[in-house]
Amino acid sequence: MPQFAGSRSRSKTPRGVLQVDWPFFGELCRVLALKVFREYDPEVVIGIAKAGVIPGAVVASILQRDFASIAITPGGAVIAGPPRLVTGKRVLIVDETCESGSTMKLVLAAVRDLKPAAVKTAVSFKTGAYRPDFFALENENFIILPWDLEVIVNGEIVVRPDYREKLKEGPPR
Repeated sequence: MPQFAGSRSRSKTPRGVLQVDWPFFGELCRVLALKVFREYDPEVVIGIAKAGVIPGAVVASILQRDFASIAITPGGAVIAGPPRLVTGKRVLIVDETCESGSTMKLVLAAVRDLKPAAVKTAVSFKTGAYRPDFFALENENFIILPWDLEVIVNGEIVVRPDYREKLKEGPPR
């Protein structure tokens, strides 16, 4: 079973469920883009596949910057690395959440191997101890992202079975 944004193991027990809808996601991306704009001027934005590609592409669009992606296996291997265009450029790496920082550290190493001028990190949700350079919201809840809510099961689009149970738990306390 693949790991999804909200299904990661957490060092703390989540307090509740934060279901993010598309309008809220848009606001988070605008907040993140503004925070980056005020302190950093990236030339290239890299989204970490899968879920980090979505906020990464939106932030890149708001900042009017080039966008690329990088993919990491659940085991920690880079399967689609950063493009060589990062060499000598200011880079922003974006993911949807960041708990331990292990994925972010792998991506930072892969990008730094290509000798960018500078590199900073950003996430939509800071969920753990690792501190990215920029984040839109700090949150300890189980997060359900709008693109993760529904899946195809037996040819039907349904609410993810594991999320159906989480949604019964209700909003954050």
